[in-house]
Amino acid sequence: MKTFLNSVLAGVAIGIAGTVNLSVENRYLGAALFGFGLFLILCYSFKLYTGAVGYLVCQKRWFAYLGFLLNILLGNLVGTFLVGWSMRQTRCVGVVERAVATCDVKLADGGVSLFILSLFCGILMYIAVESFRRKGELPDLFRAMLVFLCVMIFILSGFEHCIANAFYFAAAGYSPERWGSIGGCMGLMILGNGVGGVLLPLADKVRMD
Repeated sequence: MKTFLNSVLAGVAIGIAGTVNLSVENRYLGAALFGFGLFLILCYSFKLYTGAVGYLVCQKRWFAYLGFLLNILLGNLVGTFLVGWSMRQTRCVGVVERAVATCDVKLADGGVSLFILSLFCGILMYIAVESFRRKGELPDLFRAMLVFLCVMIFILSGFEHCIANAFYFAAAGYSPERWGSIGGCMGLMILGNGVGGVLLPLADKVRMD
């Protein structure tokens, strides 16, 4: 339950970050402000799927860790849904409209494209989290800068972050007949983020062995 609660809080943080990203006209400012979400998660030790999946290759009990990741993922989805649903109950109609426009692009994309874009996002998320964890090895300012830079790069590049997109889909509030397509997109992005997240630590493991 503690892990699940921390995962829900991480989802809420990403939902708030996604809200401010959709609220500002300047895409560069929105990308920079979105970094608040990941930085908050790291500072408070919340649990985020894209931040935890990269450490799968370091686990001796990898099957148990998969259950841990599933718990985190479910909590993240609950947190983002709560924020997305809440935004639809407010006067912030611009956020909902931009969420719909953003999600329409994703739903019209092909599976290969979604997977590749998600893979590169997974790589960046591992770099951000691992850099933040290296306290004492890297200057504190550099650690914080890398978190925000990685987030800005993935947003401005159009890479796909499954938890952020879960918020956008929740805020868009699609009708039930679109849920199948949404589920397919989310599945590809979850897989892509996971594969991207483990690439660098797997390469390090092979290189060190």
